[in-house]
Amino acid sequence: MGQFDRFAFSASPSFDEAKTRAAFSHAVPLKTVVIYCYDPRAAEIPTAVAARLGGEVFPGEVVRDAEGKRVASTTTIFPVIVAGGRAVDALRSITIAQHLFGIQNIVVVHHSYCGGTTFTAEGIIDAWRREQGADISRVYERDCICIEDFAASLKRAAALVRAHPGTPKHVNIYGYFYDIDSGELTEVVRDGARHAVKLSDVSCAC
Repeated sequence: MGQFDRFAFSASPSFDEAKTRAAFSHAVPLKTVVIYCYDPRAAEIPTAVAARLGGEVFPGEVVRDAEGKRVASTTTIFPVIVAGGRAVDALRSITIAQHLFGIQNIVVVHHSYCGGTTFTAEGIIDAWRREQGADISRVYERDCICIEDFAASLKRAAALVRAHPGTPKHVNIYGYFYDIDSGELTEVVRDGARHAVKLSDVSCAC
């Protein structure tokens, strides 16, 4: 057994995946995943989303058992923090959140004065080649690298999330723009559709 295996549920001799999954689903009443930027000025975005949709912002109140171990949380809103709040970086987290806890809403938020608007795709590719000696021109699709149009980016993001096979069909998908000066949250996209969409039907969204 490895040094840390005792902390891994799946490493236990008595591991039962179905029971473990059921236990996790009751440990956290997750409802909403919020994807937003790691800019510190945008840190209040989950609170703004909670005011709009309701819910308790991460980490909520941590629940302890009789032995004092941390076993659960009251949070209903989970953050997924990535550069520019690009949805493409959050797809795996969405799939796992649904599998372990079940979710009702996926929210993508872009914010004013974002660093993702301060460069172009070609600019970062050229800089990376000069400064790092590496070619990233084929690593990321151009539309996924920077933000040139907030509304267009949010619409592409909603389409990508909806079409992805790792997204549950029953969720509501929202796209918001957040003004970091006023704290105002503006709805740009609302997709409550339940029908399946093929990935080939949408372009890359981030």
